[in-house]
Amino acid sequence: MAVPAEEIAQVRGATDIVGLISEQVALKKTGRRWSGLCPFHSEKSPSFSVNAEEGLYYCFGCQKSGDAITFVRETQGLDFIDAVRLLADRAGITLHEDEGGPDRRDRALLLDAMERAVEFYHQRLLTSPDGGAARIYLRSRGYDGELVRQFRLGWAPDDWDQLARHLGVPERILEGAGLGFTNRRGRPQDFLRARVVFPICDSSGHPIAMGGRILPPVPGQPLPDRPQPKYKNSPETEIYSKRRTLYGLNWAKKQIVETGEIIVCEGYTDVIAFFQAGLPRAVATCGTALGEEHFSLMRNFAKRIVLAYDADAAGQSATGRVYEWERKHEVDVAVVELPMGTDPAELGRSDPEALREAVKNAKPFLKFRVDRALSLGDMSTAEGRARAAEEALAVVAEHPNPLVRDQYLVSVADRCHLDPQLVRDRLAQHVAGERPRSPERSRSRPEDMPPPLDDDEGPPEDMDLAAPAEVADRPGLEALRFAVHRPELVANRLEPFLFRNRDQRSAFEALLAATSLAEAIENAPAAASALLRRVAVEEPLIAPTTTADPVAPVIAQLLRAAVRQGIADLQAELRQKTVAVSEGTLQVTQVHAWLEALDDPGEGPMAERALVGWLSGRRGAS
Repeated sequence: MAVPAEEIAQVRGATDIVGLISEQVALKKTGRRWSGLCPFHSEKSPSFSVNAEEGLYYCFGCQKSGDAITFVRETQGLDFIDAVRLLADRAGITLHEDEGGPDRRDRALLLDAMERAVEFYHQRLLTSPDGGAARIYLRSRGYDGELVRQFRLGWAPDDWDQLARHLGVPERILEGAGLGFTNRRGRPQDFLRARVVFPICDSSGHPIAMGGRILPPVPGQPLPDRPQPKYKNSPETEIYSKRRTLYGLNWAKKQIVETGEIIVCEGYTDVIAFFQAGLPRAVATCGTALGEEHFSLMRNFAKRIVLAYDADAAGQSATGRVYEWERKHEVDVAVVELPMGTDPAELGRSDPEALREAVKNAKPFLKFRVDRALSLGDMSTAEGRARAAEEALAVVAEHPNPLVRDQYLVSVADRCHLDPQLVRDRLAQHVAGERPRSPERSRSRPEDMPPPLDDDEGPPEDMDLAAPAEVADRPGLEALRFAVHRPELVANRLEPFLFRNRDQRSAFEALLAATSLAEAIENAPAAASALLRRVAVEEPLIAPTTTADPVAPVIAQLLRAAVRQGIADLQAELRQKTVAVSEGTLQVTQVHAWLEALDDPGEGPMAERALVGWLSGRRGAS
């Protein structure tokens, strides 16, 4: 972090979030909140809400949420630091980004050295006689002068230290920027030599690294004694992280934001091929696999991510790693199918229209995976089709939307010549993580087991936590609203173990550990933090004229669900004979009596404390 934390907090506190958002959204005050049409998705009825006191926003339609810094990043395509700078300028706050030690002061020197190096290599390519071979090579790939200037391509001369001598910077800066190193003779030496240079920039357009491609061998000339790697990329430095960088984003982000789509490929030349084909919204990873932090970056610019890897097995396998992030980051992922033996650069050079059509016809990520699973099966035999269906259903089961799953199971049934109802039943088992059970494996409840509680209250422990909180656990959501907006009503009455939903439990634990809502949001896990941002703009449901305890019904519902699980655990202990039957029966009888008393205005508070104590004791004994 280049800006001190206290100054970031100062920027947040000095920003009028209602005024900031009102520049793009017409907000109307509703009670203590402000509401309007969401700027992140199309809607007719307002679902976008702003809490001016806490400086937070939340959309109940698309679930976008955050603070003033997040809003600037989402709407203007800036990284975190640039968004802080913009808001600081609005508020008249001076940031001290380079204070705090020599490492921070060196950052400006590293960026300056990188900028000068890019310009040095660029001019060598444009005007130097020794760049002639590189110019011929680039023209052979269809790169004209305009394209070379757009991407600031360069040429690293076949010499030991021309860049180092040109820059004249201390060795720590040369090495710190990844531009050179000290050789065995103790002299500075350039990192790149005899290579076409591809500058790598951050999203604001500042060069932070380089990739160098060796020229192909000249026909008729002997090959070098020591073959060089085709590409040589900058090492990670203080200003460059491969996991957080996408090549071409600085040039592509304008159309990415306009179209809501980003194309991801594997190499620099692939990106340039998409620009040449009239699709200037392509980016590439920088010598590393597509990962979590890449998705975190891309979701700030687009909601549709199109993967355009090589058509070989390695390129297709790479797509299998992104499914979980599609759901986590709420993006739609599609996959381009290219002809076998081609990559985007080759197809763009030979048939740009085919490349455009391939992007236009990109398959949804799940369809790509299902088609791939079925294509690997032997569809000529009944056994082969059954195995292929199992593989495809295992993929379909991972999708969180049951309506989508049902559509794909019909496709699997048709292609594998299977009864749709049989496939539907098998998919349900995959979703539940079960295998078919034979009748003889079932066991009846022993005669001496205490009776279970009614199962109409509360979700089981293994419920699908991917479902929306209001469906999965409404009482927990309402309890969080009280904890945020009316904490005095739930003080010493709520415990983390009462929340059956993991995200709600994490959110409540963050509230307990923090001194403010903002601190809880900052320190909570991602899903819990998003939940707290949502709850911050929701009021608890309290009737204006109520004289009763408004929290008691909510806690009662939480208790019933938690007690149900507690009784189930107790029954398991009885089956394992770790608890005496007489003792277990007595506990269940007492718990039932407390549950019946929960709704009694006089006995309810006592029953509430008793049940919390029983559950707490069981947790302490386990």
